[in-house]
Amino acid sequence: MSPVQVADFDAFFAEQGPAKRTGVPLRLFGREYRLPATVPALFTVQLHRVQHSARPEDILALLATLFGPDAADDFTARGMDDDQLGVLLIWATANTATPGCITIGEAAKQYQQREDAKGKAPSPRPIQNRSGRRSTGQGKRPSSGRRS
Repeated sequence: MSPVQVADFDAFFAEQGPAKRTGVPLRLFGREYRLPATVPALFTVQLHRVQHSARPEDILALLATLFGPDAADDFTARGMDDDQLGVLLIWATANTATPGCITIGEAAKQYQQREDAKGKAPSPRPIQNRSGRRSTGQGKRPSSGRRS
């Protein structure tokens, strides 16, 4: 049996060369930011964590990955609300993965659709009693009293 070769990701990534694109720029509260050129692995991990967490620290870490370590403080100091943050995150996440794929207006529409979906309860099914499920309408069959 021949020995298993080591999978050399360092060599593979070096052959691929550096990323050829730059991150998408944006202006928010009078300050310019530039999104990462590619989606950082740390962002993916943090995004998963935020989906299952209500801890503010997780959201702060997520924002720092995209906008820098001071972004969350700057956003809150300038009065960013929950809806604005939601729109920003949808837009930034999409445009980090595929620059130019979504406008701010489209991100706002997606955010509103998600919020609307959260607020809607599933439509209730009509409650049927046992007799409503019988198709013959003959009522309950007589029992022999014997258990099966």
